[in-house]
Amino acid sequence: MNRILQTQKAIDQLSTVEKVGQFFMPAAFINDTEEEIQKLEKLISEHHVGGLCFFHSRASAATNFEGKKKIVINADSFDTLKNLIKRYQKVATYPLLISIDAEWGLAMRIENTPQYPYAITLGANINNTDLVYEVGQNIAKDCKAAGIHWNLSPVVDVNTNPNNPVIGYRSFGDNKDHVVSMASAYIKGTQHESVLTSIKHFPGHGDTATDSHLGLPIIDKTKEDLITNELYPFQKLIDQGVDSVMVGHLSVPSLTTIPGLPSSINKDIITGVLRNEMGFNGVVISDALNMHAVSKNYPVKGELEWLAFNAGNDIICFAEHIEEGIAHILKNASQTQINKSLERIWKLKEKAIKTENISQELTDPSALNKKIAKQSLTLHHGSTEEIEHFRATNFCTLTLKRFGTDQTKQEIIAYIGEMQKEVENETEILLLLTPPQIKPTNNFGFLQEEIDFINQLIKTKNVVLYHFGNPYALKFLNLDNTVATVIVYQNFKEFQDVATQHFLGTLVAKGKLPISIGN
Repeated sequence: MNRILQTQKAIDQLSTVEKVGQFFMPAAFINDTEEEIQKLEKLISEHHVGGLCFFHSRASAATNFEGKKKIVINADSFDTLKNLIKRYQKVATYPLLISIDAEWGLAMRIENTPQYPYAITLGANINNTDLVYEVGQNIAKDCKAAGIHWNLSPVVDVNTNPNNPVIGYRSFGDNKDHVVSMASAYIKGTQHESVLTSIKHFPGHGDTATDSHLGLPIIDKTKEDLITNELYPFQKLIDQGVDSVMVGHLSVPSLTTIPGLPSSINKDIITGVLRNEMGFNGVVISDALNMHAVSKNYPVKGELEWLAFNAGNDIICFAEHIEEGIAHILKNASQTQINKSLERIWKLKEKAIKTENISQELTDPSALNKKIAKQSLTLHHGSTEEIEHFRATNFCTLTLKRFGTDQTKQEIIAYIGEMQKEVENETEILLLLTPPQIKPTNNFGFLQEEIDFINQLIKTKNVVLYHFGNPYALKFLNLDNTVATVIVYQNFKEFQDVATQHFLGTLVAKGKLPISIGN
């Protein structure tokens, strides 16, 4: 890999075409065809792109919004990633800034890599930011082991809408100060390893009911309300000092004179609010420009990329028309505008890109996950005494979770029928429940028949419920009728072990639910 130039030298030496190429961060896919890999190599060398954002594959959730393409599992994805990064760096004129979304670890994008708990689980660790710092630090170590400089995390959206389809479990909670505290610890842990971060999704994606991968969410609040809530974590963290801010695709009428124009391409919001009013002078990166909230409205190739740059984005992420985007920027932008963005980007590169390649093993998440499990476990309803009393009964244990994703609706309903027969004569039931999916689409994957069965159990039996998943899924259940409800948050083995200890009375629940469920 070439040595990184000093910032002023880069401004003086790069041609204008090379400078503009540095603004682009196309998607790179870990599991791609040789033909596509060579296409990207050509793009990097011919157009001097500044960085890459890695995704699992062209069929992965982040790029296949409608879920129509089947995801292929590759046990060697991590090694493939490392080799691809080296290969792409080799053809780059100037060292590439390599990024990835690793909010809860490389496992967010890569199988067989360390997975740490979701932000909502970390948010249940009340006043325990040391563990969050460690998570940020460990994820950063794993990024470095791969050759990644930039973790596009954390999410600092305050999730005040229980029906949010895309943020939810990715947020630290619905209390703005708590979000700041947790995000700050995560950022500091990441910074300790000299890995970059990005706070997202400006100006705040927490109170939305639309997924911006699919459509444009509207946040219809006064500017005063936004300053008090949505913008609050961004301002606090900017004041502390952050590497970059990612701008989301949101319609926020009170912040702009053009209400229908998404925030990611809106000069009033990026240059006006983020830069001028909030005083942010670092790198601004757009959310992925292939997302339908923006991409479907700009059929002229290169126009969207120009609008994103002109609005105030320095780095244009997942641009699909780079050659045309470069041409539009060269035609329309001033030299001052181009140099200013290059200066910000290059300072980030100087900070993150080291010529020495230190070989490093991936972290082992088990011990840290166990500590987090102990601190986050939440007794949401009922009491320790009621669980103790229940434990002394002749209770029956019922585990409800899907075993594989290929079960048909008929098979699931048949399984429910078997369970109904099994517990017909029972009065006390220890219910261990894992929702089929973490995301809220289609009732978190639950069939209505499953929800009805669980609620019938709760109504007619004495139920102690342990819930191993996204707590927002609990909104479908009549929790007040349970003997006790314990939120475990994750279904990792470490969390299951801690739940067992709690039920047996050898561990006290210390966590606090960081959101309102909304039931």
